[in-house]
Amino acid sequence: MNVEIRQVKTAAEQGFADAFAGLKDRLAKPSAVAALREAAFARFEARGLPHRRVEEWKYTDLRALMREAVPLAPPPDARDRARAKDAGRFLAEAGARRIVLVNGVFMPELSDLAGLEQGLTVGSFAERLARGEGAALSLPGAAGALDEDMAVSLNTAFMGDGAVIAVAPGARIERPLHVVSVVTAASPCAVFARSLVEIGDGAQITLIETHEGTADVAYQINSVVQVAAGDKARFDHIKIVREGSRGLHVGTLMAAAGAEVAFNTFAFTIGGAVVRNQLALALNGRNTEACIGGASLLRGNQHADNTLVVDHAVPHCTSREVFKSVVDDDARSVFQGKIVVRHHAHNTAGMLGALALLLSEWGVADAKPVFVIFADDVVCGHGATAGALDEELLFYLKARGIPQKQAEALMIEAFVGEAADGVANEVVREALMLMASGWLAARG
Repeated sequence: MNVEIRQVKTAAEQGFADAFAGLKDRLAKPSAVAALREAAFARFEARGLPHRRVEEWKYTDLRALMREAVPLAPPPDARDRARAKDAGRFLAEAGARRIVLVNGVFMPELSDLAGLEQGLTVGSFAERLARGEGAALSLPGAAGALDEDMAVSLNTAFMGDGAVIAVAPGARIERPLHVVSVVTAASPCAVFARSLVEIGDGAQITLIETHEGTADVAYQINSVVQVAAGDKARFDHIKIVREGSRGLHVGTLMAAAGAEVAFNTFAFTIGGAVVRNQLALALNGRNTEACIGGASLLRGNQHADNTLVVDHAVPHCTSREVFKSVVDDDARSVFQGKIVVRHHAHNTAGMLGALALLLSEWGVADAKPVFVIFADDVVCGHGATAGALDEELLFYLKARGIPQKQAEALMIEAFVGEAADGVANEVVREALMLMASGWLAARG
């Protein structure tokens, strides 16, 4: 007897299906982009929201976490623009050029676009889509592997706007760019943003992403940033997630790097009910170095997942991935790191590390480092550890007259500070530590 098994759609999955059907006429042009959307949504419908039986999502059951259907965010109005004016101002001292996205929509009137440096252009992703430039969404190698990811497929189906940043070959943009993503909705909604960063050969850029939103509103944001870095380029990237207390954030960075590239990215998570930071990086040219790091400060029932795959497609490349998390109360941190070394990618060096500091007996830290190696003459290693504060060191500090809570705070700050040392921009690094101090002060 043959039994056909059908997966029943959740309210959220049905809501997305209804929303896509309702938008078909509006999304029908240009036809090349419409075909991309159709194919992406077909992939999503075939598999639904990712769940624990999907290996890459086994620790973050999005199907269970996104049960309710929420409407797509409406276009920002004057009230939304007024609310967004102060977003990201905690980094004002960095002197960065602001590029503001409100509910996923690029807002030039709130952005700092005057006097752009020679070789730098900033524009709207929606305008690029309107011109039918769907081919710009393709990235070679593992950077495009996440196209099959269900969250990315959903983003491709609904992508509306975002920023397009292009740096001409040889241009060295000294002033950081700050992409401010803010959700201002007063009621639950879903936001889908897509941004592109194109860095020419020998060019240099520092990109800061901050994500925040309305407190106590159960909004959902699905953000994708695609980066193409040419030969001998330098890309410094810092992502700060401080979403609202009920916000759900799925953010994906897909990148392809040429030869002799310096690729540095750091993800700092301190806000949001559920956060998933995804990275897919393809090292397509020799002598490229990638430094990938992050830190998460979690409390209550927060859930933060850092998942990445680095594809060493050619010889003589190095990647280092180290993530730290501080877990209090009933919170949960997840680290999934995967390094792929292709055939003939000899003289590869890859290191994965995950360290978690558990401040309560109920906190959970999951770590899954994976290596897939098809070449000889490689140096690869991994380490994962989770534990409580060192009792001997704590006793040492208390014996010198430091109160218990202050001693704990010093140790936690040192733990987080070591991770933040990977952030080259001093002002941003100090801002991260200031947020960590605030988090510790709220702990009591």
